[in-house]
Amino acid sequence: MAAAKRISDEPAYVLHSYDWSESSLILEVFCRRQGRVALVAKGAKKPSSNFRPVLLPLQPLLLTYTLAGDGAGDIHTLKGAEWVGGHVMPTGDALLSGLYLNELLLRLLARADAHTGLFDVYAGVVRVLASEHGDALEPVLRSFELLLLRDLGLLPTLDAETATLANLRPEGRYTLVAEGGLRTASQADRASLSGSQWRALQKALDEAASYTATLRACAPVAAELKPQLRAVLQYHCGSPVLRTRQLMMDLQSL
Repeated sequence: MAAAKRISDEPAYVLHSYDWSESSLILEVFCRRQGRVALVAKGAKKPSSNFRPVLLPLQPLLLTYTLAGDGAGDIHTLKGAEWVGGHVMPTGDALLSGLYLNELLLRLLARADAHTGLFDVYAGVVRVLASEHGDALEPVLRSFELLLLRDLGLLPTLDAETATLANLRPEGRYTLVAEGGLRTASQADRASLSGSQWRALQKALDEAASYTATLRACAPVAAELKPQLRAVLQYHCGSPVLRTRQLMMDLQSL
């Protein structure tokens, strides 16, 4: 009988965990080279387990696991987990924001589909969330949302109207909608950006260091981008409403 294939020292983050038995957990993890993977962590709930203090969300890990079967839907067996260190757990709004990003990845990423560049962006965003981020929180979230949509092929080009392919007028106002892409804004639209602002975002996305460039481009327009990107993301996530987003809305209404 052939030995099970082993994945060793794979950079990863835990996106979500849930009970599998009285003592074990099922983990949904985002791996740098393997994409989104489901793992069973046997005995992880036992007080004596080495996994117990390590398998936390928003913490950089190195995971070792053995592959079960040959399909993307299989649940593999976790053999080792090491905390890489480097930052503490985000708190408050930053923690809620990190869990929101995790929920997006769970809802939008297919299993076993690698997104190496997106993983590196996510790791950078988590480092910001765990730091004294100041005013960077909103631009960081908007830049991640844009890069996630682009990476999944769900973002139209931002320098032309989607339906007509007409170049954007610098002073014109345009809005991004889930069903139709980028179109001329109407008075009924909640938010919009100027043509020059959309074009600046597209230019940033096209740069080699797209995360840093997009972060800079998002900073002055983060508030206007927020409702547009949230609507597009919710459309692609489908029903129900993202749980973390609902929680944010509930907290804001208190």
